[in-house]
Amino acid sequence: MISAVFLCQENGDRLLERHYRNDVSRQAIRAFRHQVVATRSIKKPIVRIDNITFLVTKCDSIYIVGTVSENVNPTLVFEFLFSLAKLFKTYFNCTKLDKAVIRDNFVLIYELLDEVVDNGYPQLTSTTILSKFIQMGTAKEKEPLEAKAKGRLTKAITGVQDWRPTGLSYQKNEVYIDVLEHVNLLMSTKGGVLRSDVSGSVIMKTCLSGMPTCKFGLNDKVRLERNPNQARTTKGIVIDDITFHRCVRLGKFDQDRTISFTPPDGTFELMKYRVTSNISLPFKVIAIVNERGRNRVEYDIKIKPNFSEKLFATKVIVKIPVPPNATAKQKHIKVKSGRVKYSPTTNEIHWMFKKFPGTVTGGYQLQAEVCRLHSVQDKPWVRPPIILGFHVPMYCSSGLHVRFLQVLESYKPVIDALTCVGCRLTFAV
Repeated sequence: MISAVFLCQENGDRLLERHYRNDVSRQAIRAFRHQVVATRSIKKPIVRIDNITFLVTKCDSIYIVGTVSENVNPTLVFEFLFSLAKLFKTYFNCTKLDKAVIRDNFVLIYELLDEVVDNGYPQLTSTTILSKFIQMGTAKEKEPLEAKAKGRLTKAITGVQDWRPTGLSYQKNEVYIDVLEHVNLLMSTKGGVLRSDVSGSVIMKTCLSGMPTCKFGLNDKVRLERNPNQARTTKGIVIDDITFHRCVRLGKFDQDRTISFTPPDGTFELMKYRVTSNISLPFKVIAIVNERGRNRVEYDIKIKPNFSEKLFATKVIVKIPVPPNATAKQKHIKVKSGRVKYSPTTNEIHWMFKKFPGTVTGGYQLQAEVCRLHSVQDKPWVRPPIILGFHVPMYCSSGLHVRFLQVLESYKPVIDALTCVGCRLTFAV
């Protein structure tokens, strides 16, 4: 399986390495660093040198490389390397992995590498379980382990469901569900949709006692068509791509499209999905940009909400591009609502709203005028698109709905669901 794992910088300098077997020498790793990393010739994620296969993944400015000397499943190795990078960030409580973070947590990294792999075979990368016995970094436990707790820990590591420890007990059993969506849209100058898709994820936070089995239902069109006699309260949607957390029983899903699982304790991502059809946009942008000769560019931008009057959007920002040889004065930008400022570093006018209510039926309007500077040869302005970013709670662009969540236990937990959309729309002008 995995013979060694090592970390190096972009210039090829080695930070650390951990060998699990004796079939890969240090000279082979040195040759990879000098011939591939240092020369910046990494064009493929899999490189083979002297009958040794190097599987490379980059996390920020650090290369995490796994080496194998025999025929293995590369998908399994890459999944382990990605999980290892995520584990490092969780333990070190950082958003970016760099040389300083590796140097400050040198001992902890070796502790983690010793526990996650046994004789080249990946064992576990769950932060919840590793924090039980590697009590260093930000993931350490508040109380020391007792003898019984250590026994339960061993069962959790070697058991079938290593993502959930045994013996959990809560006075109040609760389940929280968040559906988060990101909309990507590209529209032409005539209002036609060139590209659109919704990337979403279902985030759950469970505080449940015992080892419960949960059943999760969505308004999946395939499942609804298999049960035509079942009463429908929502319209089915076509889900193009879908990936699950490893706690989901995939055989059950392939059989009858039922999402059945034993959830981990705490917060986790149950599934990710992508929808490309019948997308409902929460905003409509009408943009008119006119070039008046060689000196002036006039803007008339209007934005209207398409969501319900009971909802509102937050963190709304409209990025309007201007020519690189132009200047915009604040007095030439007129708006009746929101804040506006000119950013000369990015050549954009930023129109921002702290809160955008759905009751504004007529929308808001921006009128601006920028002055262009003359040059020896005037180059035609290739107009970049207008970018709209926003955050709309309780709104779902894909039409996905949580139909039910059943917890098969003797108790009845409190279930709370929330839908939220964070979007990035692009409009050609």
